[in-house]
Amino acid sequence: MEATVQLVPAPRHRAIAVGHFISVQAAIEATEDALACQPAAVELLDRTIIELSRQKIEYRSLGTILHGDPEALLFVTFFGDSQAEAAAGLARLEESWRSHGHGYYTLRAVDTTEQAALLKVREAGLGLLMAASTGTRRPLAFVEDTAVEPAKLASYTGRFRQILDAHGLTAGFYGHCSVGCLHIRPFVDLSVPGQPELMRAVAEEVRDLVLEYGGVNSSEHGDGLARSEFNRRVFGDTLYAAMQETKRLFDPQNRMNPGKIVDAPAMTDHLRDAARPPAPTLTTRLRFDAPGGMRGAADRCMNIGLCRKASTGVMCPSYMATREEEHSTRGRANALLHALSMPDPRAALGSDRLNGILDLCLECKACKSECPLGVDMAALKTEALAAYHDQHGVPWRSRMFGSIRTLNRLGSAAFPLSNLAAGWRPARLMAERWLGVSAARPLPRFQRQDLRRWFRRRAAPARKASQGELIFLADSFTTFTEPSVGRSAIELLELAGWQVRLESAGCCGRASLSKGLVDQARRMAAGMADRLGEAAASGVPIVGVEPSCLLTLRDEYSALLPGDPRAQALAAATRLPEELLMAAVAEGRLILPPENGLRGRRVLFHGHCHQKALAGTTATMALLRSIPGADVIEVDAGCCGMAGSFGFEAEHYELSMSIGELRLFPAVRAEAAETIIAATGVSCRQQIAHGTGRMARHPLELIRDVL
Repeated sequence: MEATVQLVPAPRHRAIAVGHFISVQAAIEATEDALACQPAAVELLDRTIIELSRQKIEYRSLGTILHGDPEALLFVTFFGDSQAEAAAGLARLEESWRSHGHGYYTLRAVDTTEQAALLKVREAGLGLLMAASTGTRRPLAFVEDTAVEPAKLASYTGRFRQILDAHGLTAGFYGHCSVGCLHIRPFVDLSVPGQPELMRAVAEEVRDLVLEYGGVNSSEHGDGLARSEFNRRVFGDTLYAAMQETKRLFDPQNRMNPGKIVDAPAMTDHLRDAARPPAPTLTTRLRFDAPGGMRGAADRCMNIGLCRKASTGVMCPSYMATREEEHSTRGRANALLHALSMPDPRAALGSDRLNGILDLCLECKACKSECPLGVDMAALKTEALAAYHDQHGVPWRSRMFGSIRTLNRLGSAAFPLSNLAAGWRPARLMAERWLGVSAARPLPRFQRQDLRRWFRRRAAPARKASQGELIFLADSFTTFTEPSVGRSAIELLELAGWQVRLESAGCCGRASLSKGLVDQARRMAAGMADRLGEAAASGVPIVGVEPSCLLTLRDEYSALLPGDPRAQALAAATRLPEELLMAAVAEGRLILPPENGLRGRRVLFHGHCHQKALAGTTATMALLRSIPGADVIEVDAGCCGMAGSFGFEAEHYELSMSIGELRLFPAVRAEAAETIIAATGVSCRQQIAHGTGRMARHPLELIRDVL
């Protein structure tokens, strides 16, 4: 008779309770009651991490659902074969905490939407804690992996905090209370004399405290070089000798992880910050606010590796496609840090090897928001490219793309000949050979009636402005190739009560920055500040339909024009047009009719990378969802892969398409033919059309159609 094995499926339903506490100690003291309710996990976040999550677009949704101002949160997770079974655990926990006076509020999250913000922040706890670093003063992982019996955790943590207080150290607390493991990282600056010795003294005291409580010195992340030297004291001479003998038997030449577990050097040997030479003098074109300038900005990376994503978020598109470490944000940051620590950092920035490592960065800015430490690789690449050009000259293609406004203006003026030439294969092959512009990539189609001409010749708006003046940025792309997008936006803003002033005199500098032409971009930024600075300072909003252009005023102008109050005013004045239009809908100034062409239609929306990183897609999604009867879905598709000129460049074309194939193209192809595809970025719309054959429209065109 044959035996059969029946596999029992894992519970599919989850419920999370988030206890709010007035102190970390109070949260830990509530752990024992939580464990009595038999949860799957009990995890702690302290105020440091909560506050850091509120500062980042990627994680700030947690702060919107919390109650009061907690010093600590306790996440208690229950699983069950049904939602009712999982939720029953929450009820038991709430009753227990209430009867014993634990916490002042308990948040219940029982569906996946409610849980998303909680899980995202909880999983990014380490990175968010590292984001509190200031220069080389960082939360270090030299005592962060100790564990004791959960019943002893509250007492142990109190004693641990006494050690830190005695040495004048602060630390972030988070971790897994259900198994007695806390990741406590004290802030230490190892570049300061005496700090390595302080770190060692604290490590020794914590080691002895762990042994007193019958715990372990490293429970989850291993001993490494930080804790291996203490293993003789932890395990005793007899067991330690057996460990040494085992090592000799299996690795007689000591080739595999030498110094790990046994025969380790002192934890204060081989310290990176202490061994690194002082930062050489380096004058940069962009201002980097991090202590230590550009090197400090690269050194923000603490090698956590959240940039090594495979199928979620945006960061880092090229790594997702290549899976090569040097094409991750971490790989690039480490390469830059090495170059910037050389005796002549400017010469090192001109290295062909470094240029090759940075080459596949799409400058999507996702690392600025998704990386908990906010490593801004786009700005670092721009500065490195400028240094590279200083030594090797500026390629003609970079000059061409950096002056895209002039090129597009000429293309519009030469309509229709420009479009005929763009479609003529011999001309495309010559452009690929001599300029490196891929012949496989369709070029934008120019329009004779560009946005500027339409604005000059149109009839005056019939509705009187009630909201005052706003400035509409006529960007270098849609103005000449998709003027219908700008027309829709302007007409909607006027219907919402705004008096629109068109700014069409020059480029914002976005394209120049992408090619490392920082001096050219600074001149463009100064011109924009001259024209718009006074209006911005008086509170006039500045809007535009191309996120990469509009948000350049918000993000890069402070680095291009440091200390210039006009740059600060421009940054403060930028608004997505969707934000103003959503306010008009909410206030009844813009009414979307119940019966409209999109009622019953599905809309799949893809947000531009710069919008996701710097402003978020909340306003755009809210506006689309205000269309009566429309079913609006935001696709989790990461970067489209086009990234401005990147997808036009012959050597990048295949990678550009590979990035699109990761998630965006399959998501679009999976939609029915009746589904409307919407995207805020001009590059995104070009990429979707080329990769899927589906036309994507700007969300504001859809809203205009509804009216």
